Amino acid sequence: MNNPDTFRRSLDYIQRKTIDILDKVTKEDIKKIIQSFFKANRVFVYGAGRSGLVAKAFAIRLVHLGFQTFVIGETIGAPVKKGDLVFIVSGSGETIPAVMTAEIAKKLGAKLVVVTGERNSRIIKFADIAIVLAADCTEKERKQFAPLGTLFEASAWILLDGIIAELMKNKKENEESMRSRHATLELP
Repeated sequence: MNNPDTFRRSLDYIQRKTIDILDKVTKEDIKKIIQSFFKANRVFVYGAGRSGLVAKAFAIRLVHLGFQTFVIGETIGAPVKKGDLVFIVSGSGETIPAVMTAEIAKKLGAKLVVVTGERNSRIIKFADIAIVLAADCTEKERKQFAPLGTLFEASAWILLDGIIAELMKNKKENEESMRSRHATLELP
């Protein structure tokens, strides 16, 4: 082994950069996002690749909170309509299916929240609310300790779990009430 502490250095780097990224998210934007959930008829989430996995994890927690939630592109779904909330996670903000989903959602009259890593991406022009999770870092460090979209995806996951905590508080939910909506086949 060439550098046995790469693992620890990577964890330290990811944690430090994630804190830097999330510190830029404003309370006002979070407040607007929370309000949009309570105004929405239903919630739809979308993301591709690893961003899609983050979006799906968010959708699961929304179901646990009692929101009628669908993942766009899954076999069980519903059509997006006016009054629905569409939440898209896209690191680049340029992925063609994500941009097309945003455009269609807006044409259908849905409210659109976008979480992206790029301030000047095409997807932002469709957003009612855009959260930009951009990392200021040297390419060398990022490539070595957090390749490709790692910083965006880690930051998005934490951001969305923070939104879940805020929604829990606003809905007066707790782990027990959420557990009652948790899909499980475990025996008591």
